[in-house]
Amino acid sequence: MDTEAQHTERDRSSETEERSRSARISGPDGQPAEPAGGSLGPPPAEPEEGDERSGIADRFGWSWRRTGGIGALCVVFVLLLSHFVLQPFLIPSSSMEPTLQVGDRILVNKLAYRFGDQPRRGDVVVFDGTGSFVRQAPEENPVTGLLHGAAAALGLAEPAETDFVKRVVGVGGDRVVCCDKNGRLTVNGVPVEEWYVQLGDAPSKVPFDIVVPQGTLWVMGDHRSQSSDSRDHLGQPGGGMVPVERVIGRADWIGWPFGRWAGVPETGAFDAVPSPAAGGHG
Repeated sequence: MDTEAQHTERDRSSETEERSRSARISGPDGQPAEPAGGSLGPPPAEPEEGDERSGIADRFGWSWRRTGGIGALCVVFVLLLSHFVLQPFLIPSSSMEPTLQVGDRILVNKLAYRFGDQPRRGDVVVFDGTGSFVRQAPEENPVTGLLHGAAAALGLAEPAETDFVKRVVGVGGDRVVCCDKNGRLTVNGVPVEEWYVQLGDAPSKVPFDIVVPQGTLWVMGDHRSQSSDSRDHLGQPGGGMVPVERVIGRADWIGWPFGRWAGVPETGAFDAVPSPAAGGHG
């Protein structure tokens, strides 16, 4: 009897231990239980090579789009700056040597005469010669003209055929004569020592005696033998005079090449010239 009872209790104890072991292995819903140290499920799948390439392409795509957007904003900013404040201008000819060399990029100050100031004798100015140096602007393809205008505004292309750079020699009311007995240009009866003129050039081989109308300018290139300027338009409508409102701005700096990076030299050649007798300004 006692022996049978002991066997029966051992069998019950074995069954209890078996059920306890089974409960530890299986969860309450019959699924395998997760051990304390982690999951018994399969390890997470590693990203496939195609997914990695797609992610990299997305990142590079966003980077290029962002770079392109920033570049576009910079171009717009520079174009606005060029249109309203400071415009690069490519020197296409030798007419202003030695002051300006072929290939120089000058920076034209468009604010110089914006607030009531007027061009003065000796200023190097950029102006639109339509109606004075050029009868009318040449026709061109609108798209080509727009692209060329944008490139010229950035100093990457030659300026429009109607844009010129010259030095102001006479302002409204001035009497400009070439030449006196010593071969010098005179303004309001005072001879001018033009040290900026190209070495070996005469002040002018074309004699003239003119009075500059109010609101206009008499302009000449520093390389007199190579410059087509106000002298070449004597006898034509306008007489070679440039309306002040056609002045785009004053050339204040040489911005390129770096070896010539400097301000455009000012001149005191006209300091002794008096104001014109019949009004005007000097």
